[in-house]
Amino acid sequence: MARVFLSLGSNEDREFHITSCLDALNRHFHILALSSVYESEAVGFSGEPFYNMVVELETDLDLAALNESLKTIEDENGRRRDVPRFSGRTLDVDILLYDDIVGKVAGVELPREEITQNAFVLLPLAEIAAEDIHPVCEQSFAELWQNYDKAQKLWPIDFSWQGQVISTAK
Repeated sequence: MARVFLSLGSNEDREFHITSCLDALNRHFHILALSSVYESEAVGFSGEPFYNMVVELETDLDLAALNESLKTIEDENGRRRDVPRFSGRTLDVDILLYDDIVGKVAGVELPREEITQNAFVLLPLAEIAAEDIHPVCEQSFAELWQNYDKAQKLWPIDFSWQGQVISTAK
């Protein structure tokens, strides 16, 4: 079984699409951990704020099959692929880490660059995998977050899934 970390994001009907994605992931994979859900401003374009979180799961799918499965989940949630990369979206699911794979495999670059570039990826990852080591930077995610410049603002929100409180506004 491969240990995988995914980043989820939505800025259109956010609660519905994050919940729908969690439901789909729960049907197809073994979820190990969920970060808090954070709200953040859009990065790279002017748009509605996003909800973001990180999910840790196990899968027996290889990287290519996992990537296709995640694209299907995005498509089932109305993801449009004919719009600019930096634009609003119903659902974005990115593979951040797949075991310790480094490099481009099956069209997926790992580890995903956004881990060290975006607070909305790094903070939730550091929350659920603080002591895990980034396979390229060779620092823990907690250390990476501690040293991050924190110019991008994000804040936890109240969010529940399947009757379980995932996060609370602080």
